[in-house]
Amino acid sequence: MGRCIAIANQKGGVGKTTTTINLAAALAAAERRVLVVDSDPQGNTTGGLGERRDEPRPTLYDLLLGEVEVGDIVVKTGFPHLDLIPADIGLSGAEVELVEREGRETILRQALAALRHEYDFILIDCPPSLGLLTVNALAAADSVLIPLQCEYYALEGLTLITNTVELIRRSLNPGLVVEGILMTMFDGRNNLSNQVVADVRAHYPEVVFATQVPRNVRISEAPSHGKPILQYDIRSKGAQAYLDLAVELLQGRGAPVDGVAS
Repeated sequence: MGRCIAIANQKGGVGKTTTTINLAAALAAAERRVLVVDSDPQGNTTGGLGERRDEPRPTLYDLLLGEVEVGDIVVKTGFPHLDLIPADIGLSGAEVELVEREGRETILRQALAALRHEYDFILIDCPPSLGLLTVNALAAADSVLIPLQCEYYALEGLTLITNTVELIRRSLNPGLVVEGILMTMFDGRNNLSNQVVADVRAHYPEVVFATQVPRNVRISEAPSHGKPILQYDIRSKGAQAYLDLAVELLQGRGAPVDGVAS
């Protein structure tokens, strides 16, 4: 049965979508079967994998509302071994429409159960909020990977998401663990970046991945071409970073832990 990993942080702009797309592509390049679930109404993961967000088709929204079966919305991407459950702006209405439904927090977990045996990894891109979509993702996941931008308020945002993980463990998903913390947008020439990394490693020594994703213009350009960085520029530092991250996951480094220190 495949591992289901939610890519989550309640703070926006930390690299959740970029990490979802490029880690998925790196795992697929290693010939692992990967499913990406776009649970952000912005649909940036869908677009970043080369799919049109305005194409009329069933999406995650229709799945959550019970209008389609999960197998009916899986899309083959242009990247071998990599499939997608797409999203569009219509997903923003799901939280309101599901508010009175019994068991609304575990709809995604139940739906993905039918696909777990078909994939080695299922990666869920979460929106930057603690709403019903994020709760569904964390309830469905085995672990959560936390991208963390190398900036001043990094530890504050990290405290929010780790507290959320603990709440989900207590109420909905006792098996949820922290897969690891991924430092993103790292600039080794910047004293602040180095200080943030040092602080995070000091507070959470067992959880931080060895890989650091650099601030890299090629990573920023790739989504506008609808390609993972491995397809857009495999020689870039960004591509190498996500290949390294995939190796860490596959080799068991950055192994999941039950919790993190407060």
